[in-house]
Amino acid sequence: MARFVVLLRGVNVGKGNRVPMADFKRLLEGLSCTDVKTLLNSGNAVVTSAMRSTAGLAAAVAKALSEQLDVKTPVIVKSASELRAVVQASPLEPPEKDHSRYLVTFGPDVPSLQALIGLQTLVGASETFVVSAEAAFLHCPAGVLESKVGEALLGKVGKGLTTRNWATVLKLAALASVPVAPT
Repeated sequence: MARFVVLLRGVNVGKGNRVPMADFKRLLEGLSCTDVKTLLNSGNAVVTSAMRSTAGLAAAVAKALSEQLDVKTPVIVKSASELRAVVQASPLEPPEKDHSRYLVTFGPDVPSLQALIGLQTLVGASETFVVSAEAAFLHCPAGVLESKVGEALLGKVGKGLTTRNWATVLKLAALASVPVAPT
C-alpha cells in the first residue's frame, strides 16, 4: 500500500465544478482508497491505495468524477515521495507571511511542466519563477492577482495542471507523511 496526494483542478471555485468534499471522500473510498483525508474545500485529498501508478489512479479518479459527479476536470496524483521531492525542490523557503503568495504548480509529467518555461517573459521585477522536473514555483510578493505568471497558471496556460499555495502544499506533505494504520 502506498500513500498518494490527489489534486483536482479548479473545483469549488465559482459556480461550476462543484465537488463536495464528503462526496469526494466517498468517491475515493469507492476506488478502494483507504485512510482518505481531504484538506480544505478545493479538491485536495491524501489516500492510501494498492494501486502503484499515479497516472492510473489519476485516470480512475477522473473517470469516477465524470461518471458519479458529472465533473470533468484534470486530476493530478503524486506519491508521498514525489510530494516530498517537490517540497525539497523548492528554490526558496518563503516566510510564513508569504505562504499564500508562493504558488506551486503540479503537472502530470515533466513535459507539461517544461511547457511553462515560456512564462519567464511575464515574470515581474519582484517575482521569482522557477520550473523544475518536480513542479513550477512562483513567488509573487505583490500578490497573485498582480502577477501575470499567476494569472497564466490559473488560467488557460495551466489548463492541464493544478496550482496550490505553499501553506496547502506543506499541509498535504504533513498528511502524506503520517504513517497509516495497518490493515
